[in-house]
Amino acid sequence: MPLDCAEIARRLDAVRDRIAAAQRRAGRAPESVRLVLASKTQPPQAVRAAYEAGARDFGENYVQEALDKKAALSDLKDIRWHLIGHLQTNKARVAAAAFDTIESLDSVRLGEALARARPQRLIPVLVEINLGGEASKTGVAPEGAEALIQAVRGKVEVLGLMAIPPPGPGAEHSRPYFARLRDLRDRLAAATGLALSELSMGMTDDFEVAIEQGATIVRVGRAIFGERPR
Repeated sequence: MPLDCAEIARRLDAVRDRIAAAQRRAGRAPESVRLVLASKTQPPQAVRAAYEAGARDFGENYVQEALDKKAALSDLKDIRWHLIGHLQTNKARVAAAAFDTIESLDSVRLGEALARARPQRLIPVLVEINLGGEASKTGVAPEGAEALIQAVRGKVEVLGLMAIPPPGPGAEHSRPYFARLRDLRDRLAAATGLALSELSMGMTDDFEVAIEQGATIVRVGRAIFGERPR
């Protein structure tokens, strides 16, 4: 059963408090981390409740689901939509119109398709890195990231990197992967001359560790919305 509006607002405040505490521990500036609410499978009324509690950034995994929610929430003019799931090239045109940021760019072909879909303005993207070399996950291998960025720069606006670490027994399992992504970003920024200022890493189970390792975007769903509806 979806949570009521008051409970979503309470949980959102609790996550914000945890983000602020993690920033303080890491010596990070206040407001240096953006919270993206992972709203996959959540009904529009849950998104609206979080919006009314002050959230503005929402992450969806599937293009059609996002389109349905955007239609249901069309009165919320300043909401920002992030695609945080894999994007097939044949859906690039629809996604380029639907999302403010694509956090899952993983191929030159996809970058070129996004550029064709929105030639008048470069679409902001993050390059998805498959840190663990997992066959079950999309993303470019770390050693292929520089070539990908060089091939799509000027066609899309590359803001930084995104990754999901392999599953593990607890938040500390993710720490070395987050550190690797931060180090990779630093090397890529030096090699390409791009700022690559965004690091999207950390979810409900490990977002505080991600902040301690330099995350600028965390994607949190379950801690705010509860368990996903089946």
